[in-house]
Order: sequence, then C-alpha cells, then structure tokens
Amino acid sequence: MSRLTESISTIKVRVQTKASRNQIDRFAGDTLRIRVTAPPEDGKANQVVIGLLSNGLNVAKSSIRIVRRHSSRDKLVSVDALGLEDIRRRLGYLGK
Repeated sequence: MSRLTESISTIKVRVQTKASRNQIDRFAGDTLRIRVTAPPEDGKANQVVIGLLSNGLNVAKSSIRIVRRHSSRDKLVSVDALGLEDIRRRLGYLGK
C-alpha cells in the first residue's frame, strides 16, 4: 500500500540484487521494481536503491529512507516532499 502524509509518500519497492546493471525497472501495480548489481549484504544494495531513486526522482538522497524491511527484497521506502502522483509521473515513463 502507498500513502501520502504531510508531504511524505511511501512506496513499495521490490529489489532484485546481483543484477547485470543498476536500473529502476517499472511499476508493477503499486510496487516499484528495481535491479541492483550490489549484493544484499552490509546494506550495499539498500544504498544503491537510495541512489537510484534519488537520481530518478531528482531529489536529495537525504529525502529517501527505507522505513521497513531493510533486509528483505520487498521494502517500504519513504520520499519526502513528493506526492505519489509526482513519483509516478517522474518514474512513469519507465513502466512503458
């Protein structure tokens, strides 16, 4: 589930680690799929996810936080100062 509270949006993210390249793949329903080359150890993959989202959304890394399921491939990520529609619009072209 995604929601907006006080200009903080949360989105579901599914991460594929050890991929051939780093990329924001697409939205599948309400879940954003992301591929990273980093292994899922010592928070390396999480840092790449934050960096990809920061670049893709054109926001500072400090505006993005993994708020739940740090060690899972299915995460809940918060983005400050962007609504869900803004997130989907900025990343929406990736789902086509």
